[in-house]
Amino acid sequence: DIISILTKLINSGKLPHLLFYGPPGTGKTSTMIAAAKTLYGSRYQSMTLELNASDDRGIGVVRNEIKSFAGTKQLFNSGVKLVILDEADSMTNDAQFALRRIIEKNTKSTRFCFICNYVNKIIPALQSRCTRFRFAPLQPAQVMGRLEDIVKAEGLDVTDGGKDALLSLSNGDMRRVLNVLQAASMSFQKIDSRAVYLCTGNPLPEDVQSILDWLLNDDFNEVLTRIRDLCTTKGYALSDILKDLTDLLVGMELPPEAAAIIYDDMSTIEWRLATGASEKIQLAALVGVFMIARESMTPPQ
Repeated sequence: DIISILTKLINSGKLPHLLFYGPPGTGKTSTMIAAAKTLYGSRYQSMTLELNASDDRGIGVVRNEIKSFAGTKQLFNSGVKLVILDEADSMTNDAQFALRRIIEKNTKSTRFCFICNYVNKIIPALQSRCTRFRFAPLQPAQVMGRLEDIVKAEGLDVTDGGKDALLSLSNGDMRRVLNVLQAASMSFQKIDSRAVYLCTGNPLPEDVQSILDWLLNDDFNEVLTRIRDLCTTKGYALSDILKDLTDLLVGMELPPEAAAIIYDDMSTIEWRLATGASEKIQLAALVGVFMIARESMTPPQ
């Protein structure tokens, strides 16, 4: 348990350099700030330097602001200082290499905590100097427990379907749950699953199911027209439809040949969309993929 380990390190006075990594909304920054306030109490502001993505963290800031903070001694405060670098994976390699030397020179007086989503974007020289903690996506029970506390405290009218929708869309990201809940509460008196999906712009589950039924049963032109009209009317993004279709397909028992065709080509379509390809053309490609997969499922005459 990360919190119990951090508590022991703080109580022992042997806090190492830290590297927190994991998906968004899993409590990395909140945990570190809470630990720092526990460590310093009323001295938190003077003993801590916190920089996030909104700050300039190029090599100039590393060489000046961070170096100055790490190298300055506190006249009336004892103990090590703390530098918290949030979203450290957005820092340039040059800035990270410059930090390596600063860490080496100021180990006795300063501790560094790097917080990131993608640990592979942190150079090995920094990783090797830190104790690493991985923050996994929150479990559904954890998210639901916190969600119910907030709903009760704020006096919101959220149906069970609305809670399940928030849980489904969060993927273990508590921050996303709170943002969507706030948006829904400002738009609807009663928050049900439909309200949640309308606030996020994600396709409604029943619409995704209809799309899948069309893809598996109807002819090319009819399917293409129906999906295009649905996306135009409700403002759905093809990338969101792909993701939700995948979730449905995983629960189906498709023949291996058809599954191989569908998943391989859907991944290609997703990549094309991410690189700026036309949604109109990629939608036609998606429909074509299912037509080919259906042919593979048809027994030869």
